[in-house]
Amino acid sequence: MTDVLISTFSLQITFYEGKCFTGRKLEVRGDCDNFQDRGFMNRVNSIRVESGAWICFDHPDFKGQQYILEHGEYPEFQRWNSHNDHMGSCKPIRMHGEHYRIELFEACNFSGQCVEICEDCPFLQSRGLSKNCINSVKVYGDGRPLQGQTETAIDGTPAPPAGTDGGRHSGFKH
Repeated sequence: MTDVLISTFSLQITFYEGKCFTGRKLEVRGDCDNFQDRGFMNRVNSIRVESGAWICFDHPDFKGQQYILEHGEYPEFQRWNSHNDHMGSCKPIRMHGEHYRIELFEACNFSGQCVEICEDCPFLQSRGLSKNCINSVKVYGDGRPLQGQTETAIDGTPAPPAGTDGGRHSGFKH
């Protein structure tokens, strides 16, 4: 078995040609725009995310279908919701700055009960969220809204006009 190693960051994701973490592997610790340039074919059947969150693409040069992978093990490509074993590039999801928070709203158009999260929170009810549905979210970085992510609903569409639900009858279930 031949292993290929790319290193520059403390983040790490490992791709395996075979299911259940078998076969050749590629360890990545930063941006990798083309697996083939690193001596690794584009066939990936299992992935282990050792640290960080990653965005992976089924084609080189950060193109094609995107997959967001967080810390954990993915023993077969169906586990990251892929329909095939193609993977061509990846990069870590980096947060710039130090201060981040997220505001979760139970109603559409950023209204209703709001819960602010500044750290990991496995159970939203522990933060006082009374309903089991979130309809809109605001994300802030370094105290200001992050560009492209403010004023959007969970499904990524612009917020509906005030006083309407925009055709949405249920939101993000937690």
